[in-house]
Amino acid sequence: MTINPGVTRDSRAALAAVRDEVAKAVVGQDAAVAGILIALLCRGHILLEGVPGVAKTLLVRSVATSLSVDTKRVQFTPDLMPGDVTGSLVFDNATSEFTFREGPVFTNLLLADEINRTPPKTQASLLEAMEERQVSVDGVARPLPNPFLVAATQNPVEYEGTYPLPEAQLDRFLVKVALPLPPRDDEIAVVMRHAAGFDPRDLVAAGLRPVASAADVVAGAEAVRRVSVSPQVITYIVDIARATRMSPSLSLGVSPRGATALLATSRAWAWLNGRDFVTPDDVKSLAQSTLAHRLSLRPEAELEGVSVAAVLDAAIGSVPVPR
Repeated sequence: MTINPGVTRDSRAALAAVRDEVAKAVVGQDAAVAGILIALLCRGHILLEGVPGVAKTLLVRSVATSLSVDTKRVQFTPDLMPGDVTGSLVFDNATSEFTFREGPVFTNLLLADEINRTPPKTQASLLEAMEERQVSVDGVARPLPNPFLVAATQNPVEYEGTYPLPEAQLDRFLVKVALPLPPRDDEIAVVMRHAAGFDPRDLVAAGLRPVASAADVVAGAEAVRRVSVSPQVITYIVDIARATRMSPSLSLGVSPRGATALLATSRAWAWLNGRDFVTPDDVKSLAQSTLAHRLSLRPEAELEGVSVAAVLDAAIGSVPVPR
């Protein structure tokens, strides 16, 4: 598909307007909104982590409303089955044949709510959809819509009733963003909105309106792929990935898939900021959200209270910045 310069500029402005629109419903989660837009532009997926009540679900619903895309929500529970997500064959009495009934995964934006409350076999039902953008049932591959994004939310793994996501599943998420408890001023703003009558279940009444579309996402994704990356910056990305593999605190460093993911997110961030080239600062800005969830600490490092974020920062700091 060919995108003319005018369409590219319009798409960038439309996607930038999504941040302002979401702010009408969600206070102080700019990083998470940017993460969702980056994941969409890179044809990836996002994992949102935070304790209950920090607006993870509201954030995804607000983005979907601002983008005017089809969205569906699945509440992941211990008894959820894979077919409840992907769809299944159902016997039709009228035709005496089995027909495929689509599951909620057939949408533009799938909200996988509390994904770590369901067993690993159901979590794994999303692997093909996330990687291949299709669902295979009874030997037939059924393509998913474009754009397609899984926005999964999870509670911290220390919470009762949660299952850790398998490493293969974590690696399928392009970015992971933590939603912290808000600072005092933001929390006051949230409570004041509710005191004034804000209803998180009625986003239209809150003033949210579509400011972008699926076409803007597709056009933006095409433009992101044309953002140039110098050999020096590519080398910088690879050296960061390799530095994590040499860390004595990690049992699992960044794979080549992680390095290519950092390349993609850096391109998207550069494009959203109005540039057609990637800088080392873009790489450093996206490194934590793109790479941290792909790393595994050694047990002795965990016992010493070492954090993945600190180890990754040390790895980044050990690599010379290209000039």
